[in-house]
Amino acid sequence: MMTVDLRSDTVTKPTPGMLEAMWSAKVGDDVFGEDETVNALEEKAAAMFGIEAAIYCPSGTMTNQIAIKCFTQPLDELIADQTAHVYRYEGGGIAFNSGVSTRLLNGYRGILTPEMIEPEINDDNIHYPHTSLVVLENTVNKGGGSCYTLEHIKPIAALCKAKGLKLHLDGARVFNALAHTGDKPADYGNCFDGISVCLSKGLGAPVGSVLLADKATIKYARRIRKVLGGGMRQAGFLAAAGIYALDHHVERLKIDHKHAQIMAEELGKQSWVTNVVPVETNIILFDTVEPAEIVLARLEAKGIKANSTDTHRIRFVTHLDVHPEQVEYVVKSL
Repeated sequence: MMTVDLRSDTVTKPTPGMLEAMWSAKVGDDVFGEDETVNALEEKAAAMFGIEAAIYCPSGTMTNQIAIKCFTQPLDELIADQTAHVYRYEGGGIAFNSGVSTRLLNGYRGILTPEMIEPEINDDNIHYPHTSLVVLENTVNKGGGSCYTLEHIKPIAALCKAKGLKLHLDGARVFNALAHTGDKPADYGNCFDGISVCLSKGLGAPVGSVLLADKATIKYARRIRKVLGGGMRQAGFLAAAGIYALDHHVERLKIDHKHAQIMAEELGKQSWVTNVVPVETNIILFDTVEPAEIVLARLEAKGIKANSTDTHRIRFVTHLDVHPEQVEYVVKSL
């Protein structure tokens, strides 16, 4: 029986080429700024998005939390969708790390608009927290991999600039979004004050995320990373995997999207499935007649691993370790 792990795109293993790059990396003490492979990764990622500087961190949660800390002060408030990863899946870090409250909006599949955001920006009144930051997520995990296009982002960026707010992108799967929309990463640099890019999801690196911002913000971010315990010393062995991923695994994301479309089409034919959320990238959300735990057990019996996101909702995520023969096996098994 074949095993297919669709729980997340975080389960990927380094490819042979990536392992070779890691093995041969030149390293130094990154906390001293002396790891040339980490420096190269930071410079490469910043240049791709047209932003001045970057900092390499162990996780996307850390890069998001550092960004929020950089862009807010205690007693501030940030605006995000109610499904946002920074709110739901980062352990309450917004309150714990930054002393900031969160104004949650109800976007369509996690996608916000300027018309939703503007009325929620607080007036300058001592009774209200000071609105200082908007956080977008692209793609939206809880939205089933839904995407902002650059044309969606530009008016939000213009609103934030006009109102004196910072704009941060939780770009955990930003390259999946770019693969779908056809937008260019360099165009994002004109829209966002901070961008978090995860290397360990669809791009297939074993560890790491980079935060992109201007030089002054990244200088402060290094201080916060130190406080959070994110200084990794000879991190170049890991950063080499990130460089390899950016060089070799960006274009192939379209393969993952195609595999997701194939599975979604088959799910739509099944009598035990009540709804399939439209698939844009590599995440498939679908609802089941029976409780999700029952369906997951049946899938597990066929070697297919998946997660539930609600009592009757299951998530599949395709990635570089899901091969065409495995897709065919899943389709037959469904």
